[in-house]
Formats: sequence, C-alpha cells, structure tokens
Amino acid sequence: MLFTSTCTNAIRLFAPLLFCLVQLSQHAVAQATKYTISGTIKNKASGETLIGATVRVAELPGTGAATNEFGNFSITLPAASYTLLIDYVGFQQQQQQVNLDKSLRLTIGLESQSRQLSEVVVTSTRADQNVRSPQAGVEKLDMQEINLLPVLMGERDVLKTVQLLPGIKSAGEGNAGFYVRGGGADQNLILLDDAPVYNASHLLGFFSTFNSDAIKDVTVYKGGMPAEYGGRLSSVLDIKMNDGNNQDYKVSGGIGLISARLNVEGPIQKDKSSFLISGRRTYADTFLKLSGDDNFRNSSLYFYDLNAKLSYTLSEKDRLFVSGYFGRDKLGFRDQFGIDWGNATGTVRWSHLISDRLFSNTSFIFSDYSYKIGINTNNNNFEITSRIQDLNLKQEFDFFPNPQNAIKFGINAIYHKVVPGEISVTGESNINPSALQERYSLENAAYITNTWTANERLSLIYGLRVTSFSIFGKGDFYTLNQNREVTGFTSYGSGEIVKTYFNLEPRLSGAYQLNETSSLKASYARTSQYLHLLSNSTTTNPTDRWVPSSNNIKPGLADQVSLGYFRNFSDNLYEFGVEGYYKHMQNQIDYKDGANITNSDIVETELLFGKGRAYGVEFFLKKKYGRFNGWIGYTLSRSERLIEGINNNNWYAARQDRTHDISIVGIYQLSEKWTLSGNWVYNTGNAVTFPSGKYRVDDQVVFYYTERNGYRMPDYHRMDIGATKTLKDTEKYSSELVFSIYNVYGRENAFLINFRENEVDPSRTEAYQIALFKMVPSISYNFRF
Repeated sequence: MLFTSTCTNAIRLFAPLLFCLVQLSQHAVAQATKYTISGTIKNKASGETLIGATVRVAELPGTGAATNEFGNFSITLPAASYTLLIDYVGFQQQQQQVNLDKSLRLTIGLESQSRQLSEVVVTSTRADQNVRSPQAGVEKLDMQEINLLPVLMGERDVLKTVQLLPGIKSAGEGNAGFYVRGGGADQNLILLDDAPVYNASHLLGFFSTFNSDAIKDVTVYKGGMPAEYGGRLSSVLDIKMNDGNNQDYKVSGGIGLISARLNVEGPIQKDKSSFLISGRRTYADTFLKLSGDDNFRNSSLYFYDLNAKLSYTLSEKDRLFVSGYFGRDKLGFRDQFGIDWGNATGTVRWSHLISDRLFSNTSFIFSDYSYKIGINTNNNNFEITSRIQDLNLKQEFDFFPNPQNAIKFGINAIYHKVVPGEISVTGESNINPSALQERYSLENAAYITNTWTANERLSLIYGLRVTSFSIFGKGDFYTLNQNREVTGFTSYGSGEIVKTYFNLEPRLSGAYQLNETSSLKASYARTSQYLHLLSNSTTTNPTDRWVPSSNNIKPGLADQVSLGYFRNFSDNLYEFGVEGYYKHMQNQIDYKDGANITNSDIVETELLFGKGRAYGVEFFLKKKYGRFNGWIGYTLSRSERLIEGINNNNWYAARQDRTHDISIVGIYQLSEKWTLSGNWVYNTGNAVTFPSGKYRVDDQVVFYYTERNGYRMPDYHRMDIGATKTLKDTEKYSSELVFSIYNVYGRENAFLINFRENEVDPSRTEAYQIALFKMVPSISYNFRF
C-alpha cells in the first residue's frame, strides 16, 4: 500500500511537470511536419550496444543525440534529406543518408578502427565531451585504459583505476574502498547492472570484485548526480556488464601470479541472442598446501567470482537481459577459525520501444551480501552470520520529444532486509545461541530529469527525486534520552510501520559555452542516504555492519554545489578542468568514546550525530591521443565533522580528510609490440586518533585520548610501472605478456601504527609501524581467440 501510495503521489506530482516540459519543448522548434529517427548503435563485430555513441546531423550543426546506457537514440527533425554522422571512439565514423519523409528506425553497426594504429586511445567519449556536456563532476573510464595500467599482483582493477582520478581517494594501502569529495566509504553507491554491491572487495580489500573481462562501461558521478540515482550522499559508480557477442564465439582470459580468469561468449542464435560467462579464481591456497607446515597446509585463502549474462532480441521492439554475479572469499586457519563473505546479484531487464520517441526499461533486481564466521576451539563451536538483502523493482522511461530535450522519469522500490548478527551453535559449546533483531524497511523513489539544450551556448540537466523510507516490524524499537540511554521501548508486530521519512532531492547541472574550446559548469544536488555502515576498523572489512535508518538514526542529507572551468587545447588533444565544490552534510554518524558496536543490539546507544562539511578544488590535465598520453590530477580539500559530545564540541577532521592528493598516470606505446605504463601517487596521511598520554591502573597501562582525529598517519606515496608485450595480434587470435612492479622504489607506507612498551625501558611507550608491501613484481599472460 505504501508503494502504491508513493507511485500515485509521484504521478500527481510529475504529470503536470512532464506535460509542461513536453509543451515547451514542442514549441521550441519550427512547426513544420516532423518525423523521428530512432534506433540502436552497435559494435558490428560483436553486436554489443555502444553507450555514448554520438549521432550528429551534418546539415544542422549542434543537432544530434547520444545513445543512452542501452545503446538507443532518438532525434526528431522536420521532413527533409539529411546526412547522419555516427561516431564512437575506437570505431570508424559512419555516414548514412536518410530521406526523412516518415519516421525511421535504424540499427547501425560500427566497425573497429584498424588494429595497426600507432597510438593508444584512452577515452570513450566524444573529443570535446568534457567541455560540452552539461553534466558536472562525472568521469567515464575506458576498459582499454584500465587494462594497461600497472596494478597489484597484475590484477586489472576498476576500483584502483577510479582512485587515480581527482576528488576520489583510496581508503588505504591496497584497499578497494574509496572516498569521494569528503564522504565516507559507505556513501558511494556501487551498481553492477543496476544491482547494488555492498562490499566490492576481495581478500580484505586488496582486490575489487569486478572482473574487467566482463565489463563494458564504467561511469562515476562525484557531484551533481542525475535524479535517477539516489540512496547515497557522495557518489555513484555505475558499471555495466558486456551483453555477450551475438555474432561469433569468443574466448579470452589470463593467468597471473595469484589468479586465473576465463571469459566465454557467443551467440545462442546469431543476431538474436547471446551469452556471456566470465569466471576468476585465485590459487593462493595451492601455495599454502605446498608448505611443510601443517598449520598452513590445512588453511585456506582464496576468492572466486562468476559473471553471467543472457541477452535476447525478442522482437524489433523488445529485448530481454538476464545478468548475475556471484563472488565469495574464504579465509581459514586449519579447522579452528574460518570466515567467508561475498555478494550475489541478479538483474532481469525488459527493454521495450513504446514508440519512436519513448523507451521503457523494466528491471527486477536482487542483491545479497553476507558473511559467516566459524570458530571451533576447545568447547566453543559456533558460527556468526550476518546479511543484508535487497529486492528491487525499477520502472524507467526515456522520452525524446525533440533534439533539444531528453526526458527520463521513473519509479523505484527497494525492500531491505538486514540481519545484523546470529550465533548458531554446532556440537558442544559454552556459547548460547542468540540473534540480534532483524530490521525491515521499504525505500521508494520517483524521479524526473530533463537534459535541455537551450541554445548553442547553454545546456542544462535539471530534475527532482522524491524519496520515502519506511521502517516496519517485527521488533522492539527503543526510546533514548539526550545521554543516549534507553528509557523505554515499543514492540511492533510484523508489517507495522514504525516511522516513515520523506525527502525532496532537487538536482541541477549546467554548462555555458564561452567559445568552441571552453565552458563554465555549475551544479547543485541534494542527496539522502537511509543505510549506514558501522565499522570498528580504519579500513573496509567484511564484518562491517550495515544498519538502516530508524526512529533514532535519521537519514543522512547532503547539499553539494560546484563550479568549474573546462578547456581543450590543440584540437582536443589536451583537456583541462578545474572544479571547486562545497558539501554540507546533516545527520552524520560517529561513535562515542569507547564505543563497541560489534555485538550491541541497541547500537544507537553507541552513536552520536551531527553535521559535516567538505570543500576543495580539483585540477585535471589529460593528454588523450598519440604514442604518449595520460593525465595529472591534483585535489586540495578538507573534510570535517561537528558532533556534540566529540572533541569538546569543536570541529574535527573526518577520518578521510586529506589536504593534498596527487596522481600522475602515463601510457607510452614504444612500438607495435611494447606499451609502457606507470603511475605515481601521493597523499597526505589520513586523520587518526592517537593517545596523548598514559597512566597505570593495577599495573596495567591505560592510554589517555584527547582530540578526535587530531593526529596524522605519515604521508603516502608510491610508484608503479608496467609493460605490455604483444606476442600475437590477428583477427582470430591475440596474446600478450603483462609485466608490472607495484611500489617500485620500495616505500614502506604505514598500514597501521600501534603502541607498545619499550623493551629496554618499560616506562617508555614507543610507536611502531606495520607496512604491507615493499616491492611487488608480477607477470601475467592474457589471450583472446
């Protein structure tokens, strides 16, 4: 009933607005008879749809369209003869003559450029996209770019590449978590084919869950996100899987030092349907079994993941996609201790062409993240499990009334089930079975957004997202006083509504063309977040606890404004951008001094709430073409919190606050056989709380803490280098060797800093540093046929 009510209210709210948008847009062009050219742009060799391909009208400069995330486009024009210019980076431009005396639907296949190009292209967007696009704070990554960069253990990694962009910071040495514009790691929405991924890391954060062989497109929004996205305060990382080749069977894969991967795709029925299966597994556990030590030989340490997708063309107007991901980590010491964790996602999407101007996408989405800890020591034999599970329904429409407007609107409903923790006993044990209360909630949203090209100089993206979040029973919900102490509770039956939050989230982003090579961009976005991650550690780990908003935990809110200047040089060979931002955040969460959230059923008693602010400026210079290309990114920023009860009620640095962050990336094609790459990163150390003094109680040293996050970890810097040698490269078969060295000059960056008594003088306390990696060489072999 709540979902139905939300949909009804959304329709009442958006129907007049949509009607006005359509009426205005229809009067923005001449009143001559008009027809629509619509269709799909594909890779001719594989049948993969191309995201962001441009369709321009040669006779009407400035008129055109870009394909959406499903490869579709639509342009409405007066009746006449036109020349269409279809472009996508890495593919040959195609020209197509059309006589527009009726509406047309086209399927256009682009051919790849010659494999003998003497340059490396590291962009997937039109040459001046950074200047002309009205979307501020967005970055698109090319898979070719990701695959060329040197990474830890030779594992190609989407998230590690994202961390090299300005405004996006690594959560720590080897960590797949990241911070965007002063937000926390949990404030990033990570989507895989529209399914949220709650823990995107393998092996405690050293590798990400995303196998690059299965990925088609990566887009990250770090400010001014469009209204179709929501649920997180800082950013959206939108990852699309390959659809699968519907022309020929293809096999690709690779073998590295710690893992092997295999990707198989091909047609089920040529031109009509295709499949893709991509798997990866580490074999670190194999080396453990070769050890002469029984402790290691009987232990486990590995991860695996599997991506799969089926694509069907049901008719000229209907396509069906079924995709899924399953990944798991297992870590164990003999039969005494074990932990495994992982994600499972599934998406079923039906794309339907309602008319030449209106597209529909209906998606059913499933997401599950869980972990299990098993302990078998003496008489204690038990398991601890935790889970967060989503069932998601999304209905979205794309409407193209004319070349000046592209309207997107839809509704989204997500059912969340959170299992904070259950203890089950196996065999004899001194531990009693128990369970923290499960929590249930429903997150609804309705949204509308329009991309409007007002004239040759001004273009805007504006929209509104309306969200609601309802918490309901079964369970006990507690009342707290100002000291965060329990004063009472209310029991709710199954399905009873405890509390509902509503939020309006306006979004606006625009670009003003100063001239052909430069523009100014500005954006404003309000975002809300109803799920929160609680952690006792300074880095992401699998036992971090997700909690929903409740009667005591309010949803987080953020208002972000940004202003930037963008310019291209030398016929779009170089692009430059500088963008400043300010973000105000409400209902931010931090812990009381000495908080313990691990086994607390009433976790709200351990939390404090306040506000935050983050501000900074980002610089980005990129060379896009030629034998040598790459980029330099620099971010100057602050991220702070003000929470009553912490730091004497004064502003203090957030954990992720870093004043300086620099990344330098270079790729050089030495010859047809060799490509060299390298990157250097530097950042100010994270803010951290260290003891300011100590005292003794019953001959035990007790540390005394004063300022929250008043100290700094040492500055971090590292250089990686890589080289790719092409062994063979033909239409039917290609292979390569990839060499890389992570941390080439052996910098011992601090992973942890702890304190201990000095062995010579126990009255003295000394700090000691733990570093994970010095220099890590790797080699891997990749193939495709």
